[in-house]
Amino acid sequence: MIALRQVALQRGTQTLLDNADLTLHNGVKAGIIGANGAGKSSLFKLLLGELGPDQGDVEMSGGQRIAHMAQEVEALDRPIVEYVLDGDHALRQAEADLLAARKADDAHREAELHGLIETLDGYTAESRASQLLVGLGFVQTDLQRPLSDFSGGWRMRVNLARTLFMPSDLLLLDEPTNHLDLDALLWLEQWLTRYPGTLLLISHDRDFLDAVCDHIVHMHHQTLELYRGNYSRFERTRAEKLALQQAEAAKQQARREEIERFIARFRAQATKAKQAQSRVKMLERMGDIAVAHTDSPFHFTLPAADKTSHPLLVLDQATLGYRGEAGDIAQLEKVNITLLPGSRIGLLGPNGAGKSTLIKSLTGELALLAGKRVPGEHLAIGYFAQHQLESLDVTTTPFVHVQRLSPTASDQEIRNFLGGFGFKGDDAFGEVATYSGGEKARLALALVAWQKPNLLLLDEPTNHLDLEMREALTEALASFEGTVILVSHDRHLLRATVDEFWRVADHRVEPFDGDLDDYRVWLKARLEESRRDSRSEKNERQNQQPSGDRKATRKAAAELREKLRPLKKQRDHAEKAMEKAQQALEEVEMLLADPELYTDSTRKTELTQVLAKQADIKSRLDSAEQAWLAAEEALETMETELLASDSA
Repeated sequence: MIALRQVALQRGTQTLLDNADLTLHNGVKAGIIGANGAGKSSLFKLLLGELGPDQGDVEMSGGQRIAHMAQEVEALDRPIVEYVLDGDHALRQAEADLLAARKADDAHREAELHGLIETLDGYTAESRASQLLVGLGFVQTDLQRPLSDFSGGWRMRVNLARTLFMPSDLLLLDEPTNHLDLDALLWLEQWLTRYPGTLLLISHDRDFLDAVCDHIVHMHHQTLELYRGNYSRFERTRAEKLALQQAEAAKQQARREEIERFIARFRAQATKAKQAQSRVKMLERMGDIAVAHTDSPFHFTLPAADKTSHPLLVLDQATLGYRGEAGDIAQLEKVNITLLPGSRIGLLGPNGAGKSTLIKSLTGELALLAGKRVPGEHLAIGYFAQHQLESLDVTTTPFVHVQRLSPTASDQEIRNFLGGFGFKGDDAFGEVATYSGGEKARLALALVAWQKPNLLLLDEPTNHLDLEMREALTEALASFEGTVILVSHDRHLLRATVDEFWRVADHRVEPFDGDLDDYRVWLKARLEESRRDSRSEKNERQNQQPSGDRKATRKAAAELREKLRPLKKQRDHAEKAMEKAQQALEEVEMLLADPELYTDSTRKTELTQVLAKQADIKSRLDSAEQAWLAAEEALETMETELLASDSA
């Protein structure tokens, strides 16, 4: 159990907590939310003993093993799989002791240590570490490469794998999804839902919080307020409380009318595509979301250029990739793209398939290896990527950044504009060098918005942004009149702002006929195909063995099938449940695609019932998917371990 009693915490002149109380029981999965600077990371330091409270008590159950991501990544010369294994200090100590016992020829001590290593699950350690790294986006050939070979974002993934590998009863994760793509995020989501200990998670990804957490801790006004349920339930509960407690009826009504305008705009497209229908339903829910964020400091729009071109941009028979000393490295081939005004496109695809390469090629930052890039006469690109935070002039202020873009703009116009991005009053004149990652990301987005693009290219724009800023960006993108191409692991943002998806995979860019749920199914099928190919290669190798070896192999295979049968039965049962739930969901969504259901006041009760049914089916679908993934991963683990023991 974790208990904070009447805790006060101050950092410098800022009071983070004042007489705060919080009790969390073992096994809960709690999301920690709050504005940037509210003290979320400081709360972790309190629990780790790195900070002491200025007042009150912090009590924790004795003997808890705590896993927490280190801020500094060291041992850069270590192969990444070894670096992950180093996270289990007890196992590493036992292995070192075993080596010493062997050198001393102490057979009794060796036997003791073999038993200890087995107790620590040490003989499956490398397999488990490898699975974590592969789940987070690495390939098998990466595992023996040194940490120094990888960029900062990939090192953070290795650090995350090491943290997950540590034996723990309490897991503290601070923004673990920041450097992940959608595929790795979905894998991490499933891993955390099966984590047996207590989880405290700082995240600004609402879908991730919804999937993983059963409690929300809201750090607000120097207090800690605990809500039962996931993030969506927190929003609804908070919306109800605000509606009762705050005299903001006019402000809330204005926000609701804004959301209704969004719905009216996109309802006409509801019959065009499955994802457009999904977006109508998403925006319908945003009424409650708007109420829950009435006190957000961020309110801005993304104005589009006055002129546009038809088409805006064309790639014709293009080959995209990089030029190097050893020759060209092509990632995407035969790319034919025609971007039209008003298109809203989300890019999906496995890690490393070329999504960022496509974005950079569209901007012109990356020259084509072959083919043509034809920009429209009035093309005005707004481009946001994480590396642009590094190009900000840290010696100056947000005000000067905007002023350099438009020297003739009035001081008040610039200050009003920056205020919508949270740089209010004197904050507009703060030095960028002192800013956090979130503040720099807000400034970079502001500079993109100021230039009035008609083509917005956004590569993971929500990294470092808190929940309030993400909601403001979602609303601003939904009302943007230009063309949008978005790469993001934030599923809420994707659902609310794009009308179609493109899949970037297998050296191709092609339309994806489906939504994010369909993409999850595609990923699952791709994983199964990869495993079938691996099994096929293994069978070919076995067929080349001498007859005596083949007999032993067949016997081992029979034993393997017997041990795997219960898990396969669980997997097949879960798959049938998924198919049944998916069919039911499609039937409900056909009902929800009817525009009259939202406009006919006599059908409000029916709408409420259908939405409740949809939520129930989605919950059952998620449960079935989690059961399927758990069985599938258990199958893979057992196959790996048994095959390894057979070859020993």
